[in-house]
Amino acid sequence: MNTRLQSLSDWVAEVAKLTQPDRIHWCDGSPAEYQSFIKQMLGSGDLIELNQASYPGCYLHRSDPNDVARVEHLTYVCTSAKADAGPNNHWMPPAEAKNMMHGFFDGCMKGRTLYVIPYCMGPLGSPYARYGVEITDSTYVAANMYLMTRMGKPALEQIEAAGSFIKGLHSIGELDPERRFIMHFPEELTIMSYGSGYGGNALLGKKCHALRIASYQARTEGWLAEHMLIVGIEDPEGNTHYLACAFPSACGKTNLAMLIPPERYKGWKVWTLGDDIAWMHLDANGQLRAVNPEAGLFGVVPGTNRKTNPNAYDMITRDTIFTNVAVTADNEPWWEDKDVGKPAIDWQGRPYDSANGPAAHPNSRFTVTAKNNPSYSSLAEAPEGVPITALVFGGRRRELAPLVYQAKDWAHGVLVGASVASETTAAATGKVGVVRRDPMAMKPFCGYNFGDYWAHWLSFADRAKTLPQIFHVNWFRRDADGRFLWPGFGENLRVLRWMIDRCEGRVGAQEMPIGHLPKPADIDTTGLDVSKETLEQLLAVDRGQWREELEHMAGYLKTFGDRVPKRLLDEHAKVVAALKA
Repeated sequence: MNTRLQSLSDWVAEVAKLTQPDRIHWCDGSPAEYQSFIKQMLGSGDLIELNQASYPGCYLHRSDPNDVARVEHLTYVCTSAKADAGPNNHWMPPAEAKNMMHGFFDGCMKGRTLYVIPYCMGPLGSPYARYGVEITDSTYVAANMYLMTRMGKPALEQIEAAGSFIKGLHSIGELDPERRFIMHFPEELTIMSYGSGYGGNALLGKKCHALRIASYQARTEGWLAEHMLIVGIEDPEGNTHYLACAFPSACGKTNLAMLIPPERYKGWKVWTLGDDIAWMHLDANGQLRAVNPEAGLFGVVPGTNRKTNPNAYDMITRDTIFTNVAVTADNEPWWEDKDVGKPAIDWQGRPYDSANGPAAHPNSRFTVTAKNNPSYSSLAEAPEGVPITALVFGGRRRELAPLVYQAKDWAHGVLVGASVASETTAAATGKVGVVRRDPMAMKPFCGYNFGDYWAHWLSFADRAKTLPQIFHVNWFRRDADGRFLWPGFGENLRVLRWMIDRCEGRVGAQEMPIGHLPKPADIDTTGLDVSKETLEQLLAVDRGQWREELEHMAGYLKTFGDRVPKRLLDEHAKVVAALKA
């Protein structure tokens, strides 16, 4: 396979001249090609075959121990003007960044195969889809892109018809942390990644294209590229409402995307359209519609079991690539809280010893096609996307944020999204458990200045008469002894139901300075071990804590200077005044 698109052919030739690979392979995206990748990696030791009787088509990849998470401190947005990248991004002048990266790439593929991966993000042929080509020297990346994107010949045909594509150049290099950088050039729609084989740094269609570059594209083209799951909630009467929800990594996104209704909710169904990224456009009628640009899941696996996420647990029992999990004596994958089996070999290939830490890396992952999911919705391939009823923001907070509250209007909702803060997890390098600002859960992923990003969000109020209602949730509130107050998981449907009822005008709310809160009686707790007092605690708003939170938020907004829209500052001032009243 090759291409008739001259600009693509020239770029591949240019990269080959720089990197000097032994071979060039154009990916066709066929199942046979995927199996050839698996066979090759089994031969090289990059993959380990797992128990094929109990986990057919499943394999284990072990990363270099220094290459196990996103490296946000080494991830750059390279715009002509530093202010356009904003304080939310690390910045380097484009010419300087390219010069450094070209030095890394010089001769880096000697003895290796250069893979050309044409891919589509979004349903093939959809007006909302966007296309890219990743060049990589990693067979592991090529195999993961097969699972994660619509890759190969069909994507190449679309690229050739359009004549344009996102350029992504990746090499695992020497896996040297001192020579590891992920560079984005949004003005040129180009990505360069060197020195890491970890998914978030190496699968360039994922965070690099689908969020950092796409968010920049979305602003210039008038849509939104967001770190959001897309879920459909179908009631017993057959009415389905679609929600797009933004949470920082490892805060329950995949669990919510695959939620299974509790026993009490017979007749309710939950449909998964995406677990991580949503691209949202206004249609001709002003309705916000969403597509999931991805075709697979690259999920955090620790904590996944039959109780927490039965659908995810079932979907990864076949045709899955695991990364950095442990292995049992009978060669099955194992991770913390799996609740079945015992680890024999840890994620680094050593006999398991608890003194060495967790058996599976806390950020160990699974890669699997979305179609394996029992709750998969075929509308994930609908070119027109699905209409969004509500947008939901959330974070991991022990105190402060109540179980759920609703923004007063779109502008207030943008403030609610901009105010998201969460306790950090193992999905990124750095300390765990520290509260950090993560507006719209996009802190690591917005490809331009947050001030301009908030202004772009606010602009939708002037472009559409009816927009989704905006909510905030916190499943992680705890009591004084550190115990979770809300059971979470499938029971979260009770909270989603209140949101849908609010959107349909079927239920009232308490007017509070921070937004509209449920009356305790309006959250269905039938059959739950949640007392009236506990529910009141879950919905409590401590004005003193919130005044302090808004003060911190004001300081954070100041870091973006005059790029912060006045409208957002006005919304902030309104909430502060209401808290003082």
